[in-house]
Amino acid sequence: MDFGQLQPGAHIRGLDTGGIAEIIQVRSFGPDALNLVFRVNGKIGERLLYRGDEIPFKLVQPGRAYAFDADGALLRLVSEAWRLRLAHLFDPYLAITLSRIEALPHQITAVYGAMLPRQPLRFLLADDPGAGKTVMAGLLIKELLIRGDLERCLIVAPGSLVEQWQEELAEKFALSFDLLTRDQVENSVTGNPFAERNRFILRCQVVRRHWRNQGFRRPVS
Repeated sequence: MDFGQLQPGAHIRGLDTGGIAEIIQVRSFGPDALNLVFRVNGKIGERLLYRGDEIPFKLVQPGRAYAFDADGALLRLVSEAWRLRLAHLFDPYLAITLSRIEALPHQITAVYGAMLPRQPLRFLLADDPGAGKTVMAGLLIKELLIRGDLERCLIVAPGSLVEQWQEELAEKFALSFDLLTRDQVENSVTGNPFAERNRFILRCQVVRRHWRNQGFRRPVS
């Protein structure tokens, strides 16, 4: 038989003394060496072959370069996952589509026209009260998560607004954020809550108190 006929799925006589071997995996080491993983009578074996070793072998059934015997349900699941991962390429406003909001024109312009195109992303959003800054922030976070550009997120908000942020992000964008507290830090197994969860909301008073404890002071003008 020919050296090139040693492919996954091929049934070979002479490769193993136990009987006809079905090749499962082929790994090439240059043009003249192959590492074969094969199955004989339900047992798995492995053998390194060099060009010329295949001469006494006999090809019982040729292999296939590609097999179509995978789990159909698993293939569908993987395909759907990739479709969702690439969905933002076909729907530039995917976060709006997947959220329970009616985005206003100025919010869409701010997020998709000004924020997302920036590299690196640094943006100061200082809009009037009631303009929907929470909605814009939620849209930005969700869009970055969909695109795979955001893994960890920390929101620092006034103490009286942290629950409002948490509720709005959950209700409007299906984004789950935990309130980061001293107890949560102390009870963390690793000492770093971000090693266990990726999204937190923190009261700005906690940050200010921590800075003061570390010796930081507001500069005097």
